[in-house]
Amino acid sequence: MLRTLRPGQPADCDALYRLEERCFEGDRFSRRQLAHLLSRANARTLIAVTDDQRVIGYGTLLFRRNSRTARLYSFCVDPEARGSGLGRELLQALEAAARERGSQRLALEVRADNRVAMGLYRRMGFVAHRWLDDYYADGCAAWRMDKRLDAIEATNVASAE
Repeated sequence: MLRTLRPGQPADCDALYRLEERCFEGDRFSRRQLAHLLSRANARTLIAVTDDQRVIGYGTLLFRRNSRTARLYSFCVDPEARGSGLGRELLQALEAAARERGSQRLALEVRADNRVAMGLYRRMGFVAHRWLDDYYADGCAAWRMDKRLDAIEATNVASAE
């Protein structure tokens, strides 16, 4: 399956909402919340689409003024596309987008019971730093994880020499 990553646009709102319904049992964004994320100036959404323009994944970064830390606010891969490397590809593109905005660190929260996502984040260099009790609406805890982006960039430069 061919796929492309592209910036999210307000017109993608309905497709992202349908993807959220397929991926999450609770703690989903509403259409209104998604529309806000797609149009706000301090967020960046990347969308993965198939060659027939079906949305199969997305990630949204939030940026705060005067902060060198970007936050991975939402990350979602269609169940049918899982295991294809899309999660890694999308996360790498989001990290690059955060670096382009001058971020030196990327932070996220992940459900404590989402072992697949935690495995991906760990393989990508994220470290769990803080346990958050009762973080999600259903009472599930979360791990706060982060990754230094500038250290990865320096490592890539050193290994290329």
